[in-house]
Amino acid sequence: MKNIFIYILLLWSGFAFAQNEQLAQYYYDKGDFEKAKVSYEQLLNLAPSNTQYFLRTIDCYQQLQQFDIAQKAIQERYNRYKQGVFLVELGYNFQLQKNESKAKSYYDQAIEKIRTNSNDVYGIGNSFEKKVLLEYALKAYQTAMEVQPNYNFNFQIGMLYGQLGKTDQMIDLLLTESFKNPQNANLIQTQLSRFMNGETDNTGFKDAMRKALILRTQKDQDVFWNHYLSWFYVQQKEFGKAFIQEKAIYKREPESLMSIVNLSQFALNENDTETATEILNFILLNTKDLDLLIQTNASLMEIKIEKAQEKDYPAIETELQQLLTTYEITPFTVSLQIIQAHFLAFNLKKPEEGKAIIKRALELNLNEYQQADAKMELGDILLLEEKFNQALIYYSQIQLDLKNDVMSHEASLRAAKTSYYKTDFEWALKQFKELKSANTQLIANDALEYFLLINDNTAADSTQTALKQFAKGDFLMYQNKKLKAIAQFQGILKNFKGQEIEAVTMLRLGKIYESQADYTAALGQYQQIIDNHSDGIYVDEALFFSAEIYNDELKDTEKAKPLYEKVIFNHQDSIYFVDARKKYRELRGDKNL
Repeated sequence: MKNIFIYILLLWSGFAFAQNEQLAQYYYDKGDFEKAKVSYEQLLNLAPSNTQYFLRTIDCYQQLQQFDIAQKAIQERYNRYKQGVFLVELGYNFQLQKNESKAKSYYDQAIEKIRTNSNDVYGIGNSFEKKVLLEYALKAYQTAMEVQPNYNFNFQIGMLYGQLGKTDQMIDLLLTESFKNPQNANLIQTQLSRFMNGETDNTGFKDAMRKALILRTQKDQDVFWNHYLSWFYVQQKEFGKAFIQEKAIYKREPESLMSIVNLSQFALNENDTETATEILNFILLNTKDLDLLIQTNASLMEIKIEKAQEKDYPAIETELQQLLTTYEITPFTVSLQIIQAHFLAFNLKKPEEGKAIIKRALELNLNEYQQADAKMELGDILLLEEKFNQALIYYSQIQLDLKNDVMSHEASLRAAKTSYYKTDFEWALKQFKELKSANTQLIANDALEYFLLINDNTAADSTQTALKQFAKGDFLMYQNKKLKAIAQFQGILKNFKGQEIEAVTMLRLGKIYESQADYTAALGQYQQIIDNHSDGIYVDEALFFSAEIYNDELKDTEKAKPLYEKVIFNHQDSIYFVDARKKYRELRGDKNL
């Protein structure tokens, strides 16, 4: 009984201690330093050796300008523990009082402390970094490596060079460190990537990286540098240049195509289908692996179908059938079977044949993900046929079979869109609201778009008359009936002129015209949004889509540049902000892209 009582007492004490810590943190974050000071002093009395509580208490003193109290406390702490980190704290306390000479004296003492006890570098270096005393932090790590040559602070020193704007020294040191200690390469690449993708655009960092890597590949024949240069080009989304490096690597190390396969996927994810096609054809020529052959052919067929005009359909139908004849109907070819089914249903308007292919595939010995892929396609074809409830059954099965998986979220999104197409807006809105916080960014963005569409237009028109007409237009687009969709959206513009639905209708029409390569008509729709709905939520898309047409299709960069610029300066919260900034810098001729 006595042991139980002691256990309960200890448990309660721990709980109370944790509560006090949370309260101290709350006051500190709120900026109420007087109350935070009292709370941290109490915590420090209970745990006198806790350095974190001590430093927070000192911080509170300094925020309240109680510098003498802080100095006395730090000095006593240093006298007791003799740790160099408290010399940094003493120096900083004087720096806050604008006493630079006293501050420098203590900082120099901290550096000297490393010479007598090199282990102190960890606390001292970290303290200098936290206080953004970068030159002193640099000196601390360099001193430690002088005293103890077996110490390695090259990563820390390299990062400090970067923060100090010494980018050439940073790059040189970190690349050398990557080569000498390959186990650190991933960590270094992560940090280099952060610098490359940072907000500043006047350091020439990317240009310096490119030059340094090219120079090393020329001087040193080790494939390590080809790998590194390929990684760099992937970061810049220059997949063609990355492919050149990967081919050079493969020529010397033909054991595996995995890096090249991954590169093809990167290119596909960024819609660089031209480079992806080149890479995929290279894979076909250099592998005998059955799975890889099927996977590669499937990707190539998807690219062909995406780009195909109606006149190309017979050749694609023949090629798909030849591939399935070659590789046969097995679980290994389920991806090709699904592509064939989709092509028959959506492009050749033969949904019954498409469904028959999927149902045959579901009779094979498929794993749970293959089954989900097949069921998703079957749901899509049933939706195409306006068999909404049957489609929902298959989407629901995927949600149940693969809970919390990305495919489950995708099935949820398609179920929500199905409800939207059948104008069950109340239920669709609930589903889109939940999916707004999905882990997958594409799904979250898609869900947010539909949530705002339904929410805003319901608020503007409680009868949802215009929204119902708009959903019908979207469904016609889903069914690949572009001419009917155009007529539907044009009818909405005529019948609901000046209403909430107008801007998004113009946006939809613009995208359809783009898909038909009618860029003049597309630009006309986007310009109307820019002119008449400049305060709406679709203007950033209209600006960005217009810029893309001028830049990529019409090759009129002078018209593209100001449109990208407006996205950058007026729409920082746009999902197109990052891409607009990159394209704008390219057009402006920046070397440090």
